Amino acid sequence: MSTEPLLETVRLSKAFGGVQALLNVSFSIMPGELLGVIGPNGSGKTTLVNLITRFVKPTSGKVLYKGSPIHHLPPHKIVRLGIARTFQMVRPFYQLPAFKNMIIPLYSPRAKGLVGGRYGDRDAMALDLLEEVGFERDSFVAYKPAGALPQGYLKRLELAKAIALQPDLVILDELFSGLSLAEVASIVPIIEKMRIQGKTIIMIEHRLRELFRIADRVIVMNYGSKIADGPPNSVMEDDAVKCAYLGSETDSGD
Repeated sequence: MSTEPLLETVRLSKAFGGVQALLNVSFSIMPGELLGVIGPNGSGKTTLVNLITRFVKPTSGKVLYKGSPIHHLPPHKIVRLGIARTFQMVRPFYQLPAFKNMIIPLYSPRAKGLVGGRYGDRDAMALDLLEEVGFERDSFVAYKPAGALPQGYLKRLELAKAIALQPDLVILDELFSGLSLAEVASIVPIIEKMRIQGKTIIMIEHRLRELFRIADRVIVMNYGSKIADGPPNSVMEDDAVKCAYLGSETDSGD
């Protein structure tokens, strides 16, 4: 296991006009670690992810991946380096069958470069990936238009699209949001399997109980700043965290 961080942010900041959405946020994540990112609504969690994946340009600060700066790169180049993400608001190609939504990530330069032709037909590979995240192989669900799928399957589809990119680092933006306890319980083993396979994971979550069962470490955001960083149960004992976050566990959105 490497002793160097896989990803590091250094005094990362973002202002939208006169609104300071993120201010001097620094953290690192080690290879193989599962890091939770929590905080009340509007605390800057999704802005942080958007800066890491360059969907938003930072006002100042930098992002380092495997020791090299990436904050100047466009999103598609960051994906090629090995960073994939899911989105809080799921927007598949609603008219296409679920398995056809997998074609774009499977034909991405990174997936093609790492997988090549080893798995044969891309449709078959799409079905294999969907089965891996909980689509039943013998059912017709994978062939239904994505717009006809319930939320649980849409979240699984979003996860499968990220896995298809063969990433080293996966960022999950509120993957558990909108899911029942049973659906969350069925997805947790998939995340644990990803860790066994060597993936590094960042999870933005409001579902604290579920997150704390699998996270190695948690950072807490409030008003665009990082206010705590440490083991899940320890950070919740911090007075600043109790003041900022305790009681908002059931909220959704950012």
